[in-house]
Amino acid sequence: MRPNLTKPLVVFDLETTGLDISKDRIIQISYIKIMPDGSETRQAYFINPERRIPKTVEDLTHITNEMVASAPTFKELAPALSGEFKGCDFAGYNSNHFDIPLLAEEFIRAGVDFDFSRARLIDAMNIFRKMEKRNLAAAYEFYCGRKMEEDFRAHRADEDTEATWRVLQGQLDMYSPERQTEPERILPNDMNYLHEISNPGNNIDFAGRLIWKTVTDKDGNVVADKAGQPLMREAFNFGKYKDQFVADVLTRDTGYYSWVMGADFPRNTKQALTRIRLKYLIK
Repeated sequence: MRPNLTKPLVVFDLETTGLDISKDRIIQISYIKIMPDGSETRQAYFINPERRIPKTVEDLTHITNEMVASAPTFKELAPALSGEFKGCDFAGYNSNHFDIPLLAEEFIRAGVDFDFSRARLIDAMNIFRKMEKRNLAAAYEFYCGRKMEEDFRAHRADEDTEATWRVLQGQLDMYSPERQTEPERILPNDMNYLHEISNPGNNIDFAGRLIWKTVTDKDGNVVADKAGQPLMREAFNFGKYKDQFVADVLTRDTGYYSWVMGADFPRNTKQALTRIRLKYLIK
């Protein structure tokens, strides 16, 4: 079953020089862009990371330094990718934990202000874990009825992307109202719901250094907003100011913002902190 799309969906996968979101680089990106009318376009790029690909990564992905030597850098591709991705939702496998944060870092590094906060982020792995709790190969066999190695080579972005797209459709089929009798086993074919269960936390930045925290009064009672819902404000989730509201900390400790900006935090975290600072007009 295909998802009910209200805007384009980009299903994508990355191969990278490593697993450090702040320091590693993309060496391959592949995506399928699915339009609400059902049409699909596919694209895959090798990317020159401007550094050596470690031997362990070459062995895992079979992407060599020679293969990316003449490829464009991410900075060269970023404007075109930003234009292609504008106004889209995103789906991947473990994408909310790794691929989206790293892609966001690459866009910031390239000087392209791509705002993922406007997109719904669908993570097939989070859905899978919620429903069955396994990995991509097991998910492919479980939802598609075939062993992944029969259809694909592992650890290649274009092939993993195709497998993820099939898994997502298989999940919507398996957990449809037509096939499930227990309400908790039904997975609504709704992008907002898929986004919500793919993002169970309350993170503001991808690394979870900044979170939404409920505001309480001096007696510990939850403060309501104008709509009657619990009032939420931005709070730090690390260091000496953990659980304290960002606006209060930056107003009280005027040097803390500069310290964070100069420290080894992901660029996305710094970008989010800057937006909060500007939101409250803190000097």
